[in-house]
Amino acid sequence: MFLNKLLSPRAAISKPIPGQSTGMIGSGRTQSGQNVTADTAMRVATVYSCVRLLSESMAALPAGLYRRDGASRHAATDHVLNPILSAVPNSEMTAFDYRVQQMASLLLKGKSYSQVLRDRAGRVGEVWPLNPDEAELDRTKAGKLVLVVKGEPTAWTMDKVWRINGLTTNGIEGLSPIGVLRETVGTAMAMDTYAASIYGNGAKPGGVLQMKGKLSGDGQQRLLDSWNQTHGGANNANKVAVLQEGMEWKQISMSAEDAQFIESRKYTRSEICGIYGAPPHMVGDLDKATFSNIEHQGLQFVMYSLLPHITRFEQSIIRDLLLPSERAEYYPKFNVGALLRGDSAARSKFYAELFKVGAFSPNMILALEDENPIENGDLHFINAANITLEAAKNAKPKATNQTDSE
Repeated sequence: MFLNKLLSPRAAISKPIPGQSTGMIGSGRTQSGQNVTADTAMRVATVYSCVRLLSESMAALPAGLYRRDGASRHAATDHVLNPILSAVPNSEMTAFDYRVQQMASLLLKGKSYSQVLRDRAGRVGEVWPLNPDEAELDRTKAGKLVLVVKGEPTAWTMDKVWRINGLTTNGIEGLSPIGVLRETVGTAMAMDTYAASIYGNGAKPGGVLQMKGKLSGDGQQRLLDSWNQTHGGANNANKVAVLQEGMEWKQISMSAEDAQFIESRKYTRSEICGIYGAPPHMVGDLDKATFSNIEHQGLQFVMYSLLPHITRFEQSIIRDLLLPSERAEYYPKFNVGALLRGDSAARSKFYAELFKVGAFSPNMILALEDENPIENGDLHFINAANITLEAAKNAKPKATNQTDSE
């Protein structure tokens, strides 16, 4: 069963398709001495924050299936795919948790694969996540794209797969951000380790124990172990040291650059935010955020951070989950209206302008505010002073007095 492939980290089948450039995470350590994988990268606070922000923001968007009916659009609540997208993708997951998993896979590994279970008519019944490390795209001799899944006797045809790509250079498979920019992430991991070591030593650098005479190798090790046990760590900082037999402690001074090294971590944090397109102020970096531009930055987050992922999801749903005969009539939609509404004053002005030109009815406005409809609220109104140029040309002048009528 495919469930045993969800999160079990095994080696992927390395059989690339023609022109493939996956950006997989290589083996061995980075130049900073850190072993960077998708799991270890999540230990970096900025990576975790970016993945959490984008994944949960994407998962929180209302999603569903819609039907085209001429010029009208209606929610396709009777279609079997609608609850899968909006509520329950399978018997064990909610739509929110499922989408979080898909986004995390995209952001860490550059791709998301799901197994699609269909009925005899070809309609989707359930979707289940598949670990990308367990699968690799390949082509048959006839050139058809298939997914080779570890442990499966035969390759899966693409009607059994829901595939979403991250940034791609070949249009078929996404690049792993962690794999391509592993040195940047490795530098952040090294700086975290160094910062932890400073505080682990009482926020002070090491020093030298000096004494007359000579100690054997075992004596030196016992002395060092005893000293670290008594004085090492933040909890032992500022304890009184007892030195015997003329022993002296000389601390190695810390330069101003070393003492301020944590400031350089901000640059790495900005780099990681740039990798994921996440606004720094939304992952805890408020240095350049102000109350005057924070709302505008929130709108930019929707437009430039979420919108590309929304487009990926919507187009992949059309390709992989809808039947070819349904694509002209049905389409998926992620509703970002709630994120773009702004404050109450801005929403009121927005609604008023669209109401005046007849675009919004009262009930449409109430629906956007999650309020109940009112009687006769589906009527559309327009300001009587606004008429077309053609109507103004054909309108007869109205008599205002006796003289004018004559």
